[in-house]
Amino acid sequence: MLTQTDIHRFLSDNGIKPTDTVLVHTSFRSLGGVEGGCDGFIDAMCEYLSEGLFLVPAHTWANVTEHAPVFDVRRTPACIGALPNTAIKRADGVRSLHPTHSLVAFGTRAGEFVRGEERAASPCPVGFAWSRLYDEGAKILLIGVGLNRNTYIHAIDERIGLEGRLAEPVTLYVDDYDGVRHTLSFSKHSEDTGSENFGVFEHDHVESGAMHYDTL
Repeated sequence: MLTQTDIHRFLSDNGIKPTDTVLVHTSFRSLGGVEGGCDGFIDAMCEYLSEGLFLVPAHTWANVTEHAPVFDVRRTPACIGALPNTAIKRADGVRSLHPTHSLVAFGTRAGEFVRGEERAASPCPVGFAWSRLYDEGAKILLIGVGLNRNTYIHAIDERIGLEGRLAEPVTLYVDDYDGVRHTLSFSKHSEDTGSENFGVFEHDHVESGAMHYDTL
């Protein structure tokens, strides 16, 4: 079973500093067992990143649609697994108000990093949290998953204006922490998101030194 010490050693060995911004995509079961479960993992990450930011995606694209158009930051569950659904319940995290691709941020700058996401008109627009990972020089951990789960690549699509990635806009509603409703014209991903092909970048990522592997 993995301990907090194991996790801290892994982060240090892979060049992650306590001041870094780190986002993690996980298949939590792939870890086999973590002391304290999902909460224990989050505790370990937050303790190590004591001067940085720890980010957990809490996507809701599968359950916030034109037919069920309300995202309530206090109640809408994530659609992508155990760790996100643990993160959104924690009092020390700040969940963004993005209707389909929210993040839970932990750290002293958490609120600042996710501020204003209720105005995001697409999954990963420039100037908002997912695109801001580039400005932060953030590091992304893919634990038990591949590049096809790396949401940040969608932010690159939007940054370069890649055609065909976004659908026609629909009206969505965001209920914030105070119960105030915000109305948003929002373009979700098209049916051809391209994510099934993100693995083609793997070789170049590794060859350029942008990506490497280790075992936790």
